[in-house]
Amino acid sequence: MKMLLFDFRESEREFFEKNDFKDFEITFIEEPLNEMSQLSEEQLRDTDVISVFINSSLSEEVISKFKNLRIIATRSTGYNHIDVKYCTQHNIAVFNVEHYGHTAVAQYTIGVMIAIVRNLFPAYFGMQKDLINYAEYEGRDLTTMKLGIIGGGAIGGGVAQIAASMGMKVLVYSYKKSEELNDIVEFVELDELLKESDIISLHIPYTTDTYHFFNAEAFNKMKDGVYIINTARGELIDVVALYENLVSGKIKGAALDVLECENVTFGGDILPDIKSSNSKCLTNALVTEKLMGFSNVILTPHIAYNTKEAVSTLLETSFNSIKDYAKGMNTNRVC
Repeated sequence: MKMLLFDFRESEREFFEKNDFKDFEITFIEEPLNEMSQLSEEQLRDTDVISVFINSSLSEEVISKFKNLRIIATRSTGYNHIDVKYCTQHNIAVFNVEHYGHTAVAQYTIGVMIAIVRNLFPAYFGMQKDLINYAEYEGRDLTTMKLGIIGGGAIGGGVAQIAASMGMKVLVYSYKKSEELNDIVEFVELDELLKESDIISLHIPYTTDTYHFFNAEAFNKMKDGVYIINTARGELIDVVALYENLVSGKIKGAALDVLECENVTFGGDILPDIKSSNSKCLTNALVTEKLMGFSNVILTPHIAYNTKEAVSTLLETSFNSIKDYAKGMNTNRVC
């Protein structure tokens, strides 16, 4: 099968060096796939399989250019960057990776939580500039703080277990209550969690119902001086409302590994491409650039999952799904 693998990252190279893919003719492309992608007529005609990450945007316009496409495999759990309706109508199978990197994301969440609460980055940059200000680096003892976790699945549960082992009180809002967490967390309603938590961490999927789950109204229900952590999906947070609450001081700090409209490039001398975006994404990009200047905000480029072990699992699962499909099975098939 001829495959185009987009969003190729250096961290994925070792997996392909160690494994033999004799049934695949793979072309590796570092850039995401979107309406601006320049592909040859041969690639558009002969490609059987496309593999992407969430930075790609597979609209009907993009997918319809491929004349004999049979499979789209996204190396992610979320698949809202793919026009699933069009794929269903045209008998194109779409696969995702339901479970990967749970441990990695949970550990990363705890890591950025400690960094933001203990002001590690302001202290580091102060050392670099020889402008040390001890008063600015004063943090909080985590054992005196309540951690609110929204979403008690594998990742949220992992965060809860680590936080509880550190002596934190953990509140969880989840539609499904895991029995293994019963003894270490308190399951509460959403409004109580927002009102009582000193730190709130998001671990729910992005759907039409959870879009801007944290908006101005939700922030208003939180206590003053709350910390926000998001390693789930950028679309869960209204970044404009987040920015306004950071400026007002309502939110003490934020750590964001994911951003809405991640396919939009911004910053430095690279401006957003209007043709591949929209006014909402451009607004988000401009606000995010402002957040980069905040000493109490940590922004990272969607790397919470990015460990050698998690990447290997992600790629292995993706290729196994494609191989299973060729044998008549539908492992991890979305549509």
